[in-house]
Parts: sequence; structure tokens; C-alpha cells
Amino acid sequence: MTDEQRIRIDLAAAFRITAKLGLHEAVANHFSAAVSEDGRWFLLNPKWRHFSRIRASDLVLLDAKDVASSRHPDIDPTAWSIHGQIHRLLPKARVVMHLHPIHATTIACLEDPTILPIEQNSARYFNRVAQDTNYGGMADTVAEGERLAHLLGDRSRLMMGNHGVLVTAENVGEAFDDIYTLERACQILVNAYATGQPLKILDADVAEKTARAWEGITDFSREHFAEMKRILDAEDPSYAT
Repeated sequence: MTDEQRIRIDLAAAFRITAKLGLHEAVANHFSAAVSEDGRWFLLNPKWRHFSRIRASDLVLLDAKDVASSRHPDIDPTAWSIHGQIHRLLPKARVVMHLHPIHATTIACLEDPTILPIEQNSARYFNRVAQDTNYGGMADTVAEGERLAHLLGDRSRLMMGNHGVLVTAENVGEAFDDIYTLERACQILVNAYATGQPLKILDADVAEKTARAWEGITDFSREHFAEMKRILDAEDPSYAT
């Protein structure tokens, strides 16, 4: 199996799993993955295809440095604007996942969209999430994609104010687990806010220690994804075709 085929299969699995968990939004949102070392060539889901139906062969191969790719009939302009520019400007972002999950988007709509470290999941994001507080409508221009890439900078997550969330990683498994855990952290935080009681926020040194511990167990993230793929294989392996 070639590297591209392996990435296609993993990315298709990520779409199916995301739909299974209810983190998708209609036929919107996009995941992408670089298949060249410089990030120039990358795979992207076709527009208006439900995550639960995506197969490895459906993914479109694009050139981040060729404006003609932006006119591909199967590509949503917003997907090109965001993913194309991140892959072009940030080659280390091998996988890019952008979603509008309910709880992360709820936090993104607050005046202060910080994911406060109140437990183990939310502490994973302590001082590790870039923030965009200047939502200006649909991200459908190259300039907007470039702005988001610059905001992301050397971090791997972007809380997109009044919009959603974006994560990047070195591989599909780590990206999937990250966006899963980020949404779970935001769900816990939203529930805690809803009690109306004061939050017990972890001390900065404890939160930092916990975040570093998370960074030391990337194998956990990859195995979480591998287990979810095994569930898919048992239920419907068509994603890999």
C-alpha cells in the first residue's frame, strides 16, 4: 500500500467516525491531509458529501500552489481558502481538521473563548490554543485563509471565534483524538458553566504538568483512532474502498 492510499483510508475513516459521534455539521466542514513532504499536495473531501458516506477514493488530490485547484468542481471555496492556505504556508501541519461541534463552538461564542483547565481533558489545552476573535463571515478568500494560518502560527489548534475549531497534527490519528478530546473538554466546561457555581480552575503549574503529560502519550491518540477504525471495520468497511 502506498503512503497516499494509507492516508486516504485513514482520512476516510476519520470522516465516518466523526459522523458516528455526531460531531459533523450537515454536509459542511472539511478534513485534509498532505501527501507530499512540502505539504503542497493534499487530500480534501469533496463538497456537500455527508461524512458518513465518504470513501477513500472520494477524496480529491489538490495542489496548494496551483490556483486552478481552487476552481475544481468538487471543491468548496471555503475549504480551499482554509485548508489550501494552511497546507501552503504551514507544511508541518500534515493533517488539518475543521469542525463546528456544538460544545467547542459554544465556547468559541463566548467573549473569552479560553478552554479553562478544570479537569484532565481541558488541561490538555492549557496555553496551547491560538484564538481568532475577528470573525468576518464565510472564509471564502485566500486572504482569509492566510490570516488564519498566521494566527495558528506555531500552535496546532485554533479556536475560531463565533465559528468553530480547527486542529492540526502530524497524522490522522493524532488529529482525530485531539479534536475529539477538545470537544469533550468543551462539553465538560459548558456543563460546569451551566451549574452557575464558581469554577475550580487548576493551578497553572498543575495544568502545565498535565498538558505536557498529554504531549508525551501520542501513542494513546493513535491507538484511540486505531480502535475506532476496528469498530468501523466490523460495522461497515466500505470507507476503505
